[in-house]
Amino acid sequence: MHIEPGVVTGAKLLLGYVTAAGSLGMTAKLAWDSLRHDGGARRLVGRSLTTTALVFSFFELLPHIPVGVSEVHLILGSTLLLVFGAGPTAIGLVLGLLLQGLFFVPSDLPQYGMNVTTLIGSLVALKLIADRVIKSGTAYTDLAYRQVVRLSLTFQAVTVSWVAFWVAWGQGLSVETLLRIATFGAAYMSVILIEPLIDLTVLALAKRLKNGSLRGFFTARLYQAGAGA
Repeated sequence: MHIEPGVVTGAKLLLGYVTAAGSLGMTAKLAWDSLRHDGGARRLVGRSLTTTALVFSFFELLPHIPVGVSEVHLILGSTLLLVFGAGPTAIGLVLGLLLQGLFFVPSDLPQYGMNVTTLIGSLVALKLIADRVIKSGTAYTDLAYRQVVRLSLTFQAVTVSWVAFWVAWGQGLSVETLLRIATFGAAYMSVILIEPLIDLTVLALAKRLKNGSLRGFFTARLYQAGAGA
């Protein structure tokens, strides 16, 4: 999902900075909601440090394959949301991506605004769909396979859409560009096949920890219907 150096250049980069400001504002809102409704400051900080470390690891350690206009990453956005909540996940995406750029891929920093917009935009869409398709009386550990697939599909589809937008913004809409975008989008189908299985596995493991001391480390909604943020 990274926008590679040279895809968007010059004054067109400014749009990414504008959308990034909105994305950071949305991150602050999600974090505030989590602070108020999902365990307070200590748990927000602990969960955010964990999601930051996980996102950084996902980008650096998990396979990322160049396809079409970008790279296919296994970001596990829906997994992070279900386990840690929207606020800590947003913070983790923002900081994990930043750390990767600062320490490993400095050439990605000019594109940071676009890339963070892609991630947070996808997370916001995921949160909206989760609130709509998961009834308030259902804890996340009780989700059905079809619900988990819908969440993963939402996150990946919005990610592909944002990448397509940035490429079109930077390069224009030629036949070659459209074909490369289509190839990239098709490759993300592999993620949609894998991620729901990971989600269900993680939720099953979490269910076994329901009465353990780690329960408070996760979002309250993981176990308690209608709780969390």
